[in-house]
Amino acid sequence: MSERLGIAGSGAIATGLAATASVLGDVVLVARSDASADRARATIEKLCGRVEGADASRVTVTTDSSLLADRTFVVEAIAEELDAKKELLAKLAGIIAPDAVLGSTTSSLSVATLAQAAGVADRFVGLHVFNPVTMMKLVELAYADAATSETRGRAFALCEALGKTPVDVPDTPGFVVNRLLFPYLFSAAAFLEESGMEPKDVDTCMKLGAGHPMGPLALLDFVGLDVSIAIGETIGADIPANVRALAAEGHLGKKSGKGFYDYAR
Repeated sequence: MSERLGIAGSGAIATGLAATASVLGDVVLVARSDASADRARATIEKLCGRVEGADASRVTVTTDSSLLADRTFVVEAIAEELDAKKELLAKLAGIIAPDAVLGSTTSSLSVATLAQAAGVADRFVGLHVFNPVTMMKLVELAYADAATSETRGRAFALCEALGKTPVDVPDTPGFVVNRLLFPYLFSAAAFLEESGMEPKDVDTCMKLGAGHPMGPLALLDFVGLDVSIAIGETIGADIPANVRALAAEGHLGKKSGKGFYDYAR
């Protein structure tokens, strides 16, 4: 990997990207707190054990953002909250080298808005990887109009080096996958309310009848109902009452132990 990768964030996307990139070279991951850093190290260790050639010892996990100064490609990978991303990206832009590419793993927010907040639109990329990062091949690449051909070429090359398939997509809410996927997922949740069926029966129909590897309700749980609502609001989708009700009760899906399914059983 010709780029020296830096990552700001410590969640599933950040750690998955770090583990994937460790196959090719050293990575610096900056977490917000010591506790987040400890969790990130444990997750990366586990993920590297599942990926051929990955090496957790190549990933430096730290809370010191100044260690990103020598990175040539830095990716922000925190939660999908616009103000938090804008604040962090502006901070990162002040740390990284003048020729470093800055990116965000946003799944639905405006890349132009994030690039403007960072102040480096010419070398900014929306780099939407999919969870689990170690397994999913697609990366949606979106840019502000000011992005240079060099920035576009480097982003494309990085994705290919990581074993991913990059596709240039328009900077529209949800890009391609989420723009098309989430209305379908929410329609399944609405149908569940209308029909009175069990979640597993709806999912079985879509897996066996449509050839989907995962049913829509299980996928909402996997993504997280809070994250799904945020994406739905960004793309202007109708979000069913049962999705909002579960989230309001703290039932966010697999990560909380309960959503449409009860994972404690």
